[in-house]
Amino acid sequence: MKMFIFGLGYSAQHIARAFPGDVVGTTRSAEKQEKLAKKGFAVELFDGEINPDVAAHLCEATHLVISASPSEAGDPVLPALGDLKSTCPRLQWVGYLSTVGVYGDFDGAWISEDTPPTPVSKRGKWRVDAETAWAAACKKARVDFAIFRLAGIYGPGRSTFEKLRNGKSRRIIKPGQVFNRIHVVDIAQIVCAAAQKRATGVFNGADHEPAPPQTVIEYAAQLANLPLPPEEPFEAADMTPMARSFYGDNKRCGNARLKKDLGVTLKFPTYREGLESILTQMSG
Repeated sequence: MKMFIFGLGYSAQHIARAFPGDVVGTTRSAEKQEKLAKKGFAVELFDGEINPDVAAHLCEATHLVISASPSEAGDPVLPALGDLKSTCPRLQWVGYLSTVGVYGDFDGAWISEDTPPTPVSKRGKWRVDAETAWAAACKKARVDFAIFRLAGIYGPGRSTFEKLRNGKSRRIIKPGQVFNRIHVVDIAQIVCAAAQKRATGVFNGADHEPAPPQTVIEYAAQLANLPLPPEEPFEAADMTPMARSFYGDNKRCGNARLKKDLGVTLKFPTYREGLESILTQMSG
């Protein structure tokens, strides 16, 4: 098995380390390439055009993971690949990292992998367009295709503790608002399990306990013995349009397919186990 990952960011690095075959990833700058190489990753440059080195790896790739975000211009990878079957002749499976933001707002109700996307934000719409384009390309190439709709991603180096310690944590209160989260280690095990099984369809990468954001902050502060930031009512809070947009959809994400179709048991089923593990690593 040879995996090629477009966009070797935070989640993709964990996928690369967990995958049991060879993995090559991409980044957009020589500076990032050097940093990733020092961490032990095989990395090529890609910024919209396939160079000969990337082309050589794609010829050998059996598994492709797309971890590059779309923009108003569309998906940044698919146009560069052209005909999937010609560019990646050995390809068996493609995994696309998306977001639960594509579902839109359900006023706190439960949704499942069968819920049709009804995005409310521009970014959500771009994601649905990219999912659709990849599904069509994979169908044409007769390649298995899976979509991973990920909840709020957290893990070592990217958690509530860092924000609490550097004074950037904000306790925004919007009554009734809940979010799911997903630990980066669980993202890696979900994607790797799906890749090995060549699983198809939609998988919600979400934990078992959607919770209000302030509850998570309060738990983290208590665990680490850190001061709590003051409460801020959502209506009056000074937030960027992007930060405010996260509160525009409110839902509880079901994840039944993880166990049923992938046989995956989450290592961090709720934010509590996840935060406890991160704090232990930080203390060690």
